[in-house]
Amino acid sequence: MNTETQGKRYGNIIFMKELASDAAQLLPFPIYRELREKTPVRYDEDRQSWDVFRYEDVHRILKDPATFSSRRGLEVRGETLLTMDQPKHTHMRNLVNKAFTPKAINDLAPRITSITNELLDQVTSRGKMDIVYDLATPLPVIVIAELLGVPAKDRMLFKEWSDTMVKGVENNTDAAFAHMMAERDKAEAELVQYFLKILEERRKKPEDDLVSALLEAEIDGEKLQEQDILRFCILLLVAGNETTTNLITNATRLMTEQPAIQDQVRQQPELVKSMVEETLRYYPPIVAIGRVATQDVEIGGQLIREGQQVVSWVGAANRDPDKFDDPDTFHPDRKPNAHMGFGFGIHFCLGAPLARLEAQIALEILLTRFTDIEFEKTSLTPIPSPFVFGVKSYPVTFRERK
Repeated sequence: MNTETQGKRYGNIIFMKELASDAAQLLPFPIYRELREKTPVRYDEDRQSWDVFRYEDVHRILKDPATFSSRRGLEVRGETLLTMDQPKHTHMRNLVNKAFTPKAINDLAPRITSITNELLDQVTSRGKMDIVYDLATPLPVIVIAELLGVPAKDRMLFKEWSDTMVKGVENNTDAAFAHMMAERDKAEAELVQYFLKILEERRKKPEDDLVSALLEAEIDGEKLQEQDILRFCILLLVAGNETTTNLITNATRLMTEQPAIQDQVRQQPELVKSMVEETLRYYPPIVAIGRVATQDVEIGGQLIREGQQVVSWVGAANRDPDKFDDPDTFHPDRKPNAHMGFGFGIHFCLGAPLARLEAQIALEILLTRFTDIEFEKTSLTPIPSPFVFGVKSYPVTFRERK
């Protein structure tokens, strides 16, 4: 492929031209609004894909997996929960849910609190930190690593694999793309070998971790296949870490862009939970979700043909005035808040309870321990993915609360 004529891309996914610049990726929501108003459903010839921007239409697509299939090319090769259709998806998800219950997640709260305080202890005396590197990235990596039974000594290795699996191309060339894919293939192969050893150990001696629970989980006498467990572990590492990292970072970014939010939530800590939900609506970590039409179907007066790609722009739908009052204003106490920041329907994010809990605890402790959290003025670099809203680094200064 000649990338000179294809425009900016992430992996083998091309950015839509309206979002090709860093500035647009750092604040895409005015662009989403214009597209939602002018072309709510449109076909992009450059990307050979349909784009859907209105809440009602996005909601319809995500709740209808029979018509809009999840089977498409993804960063993690092989079939996973993200790419399965019914009925296999429900069967697999039910098995996984046995080991990923709300109680199991809530039981992690004390450990998440401890990890958050340990991470903040390391930066308190400096009066500044990078939210991404010092808090938002290591917190979910440590939690996921411990959930999967990864020993503390391997944590940094685990983080390196995680970073490699989600990073994009450094520049828009075929050589850079090939290099990125080679690095990912290597990291994925190393992860598979690592988890195979853990699976072997847990079969001999089960422990109180998710891998042991996945090995034991069964429905109607059927257990998960080894390949299913391996793919789930890698998916949990890749999807879970990046989503939570961007959720915590985006919430902090909001609090520095609009200091009144920071003051309000600090004075009313009971608002932390609804503030996290409003962040998922206003600055969602995932702004777009891809599907493939399984039959000819009409959306918004447009005929989508069988086999065509359809991108549901959650970032636009979450600010649709037909669904949300005053949609372009951040309300920490917004209720109801039927955002689709974690998707919708059968593919609603399995890790949503964990991501919510980590974000709630991290932000509550951040606001309890520090005051005057301010962005340390520097140029921001967006995460180079058309489906993700986040930044690579977010330095802040703060004062310790006495």
